[in-house]
Amino acid sequence: MSSINLRALALTSALCAMVPALAHHSFATFDMSKEVKLTGTVREFRWQNPHVWIYLKVQDGAKDQEWEIEGGSLLGLKREGWTKDSYKPGDKVTITIHPTRDGSHGGSYIQGVTSDGKTLGHANEPQVTATPQKP
Repeated sequence: MSSINLRALALTSALCAMVPALAHHSFATFDMSKEVKLTGTVREFRWQNPHVWIYLKVQDGAKDQEWEIEGGSLLGLKREGWTKDSYKPGDKVTITIHPTRDGSHGGSYIQGVTSDGKTLGHANEPQVTATPQKP
């Protein structure tokens, strides 16, 4: 194989490797300077990649509001002890989020207390799992 073909192959490989990183969204849609505490009933818990989702029904006067809460990655949450059953439909829970900037009923998960009193997440800590670098 010629050196030109090897360079082209290397460049193509590098660009392909970047696609997943570029496709990942930012959390700019959330107001990280604010926290909102929600108490409600879990409608659905989606244990899926790239992030888990909690759909929470919150009573607002005579009607329910549905909140869409984005959580962390499966790998990071598994490391913290989460499972696909951490939140179950029908559970009464309290969840703290960073709300959306546009005021829609959504947010980024910070911490929650499950119906059995277990705390999941870490208040006042970023929800990023980092791998320590070797010296």
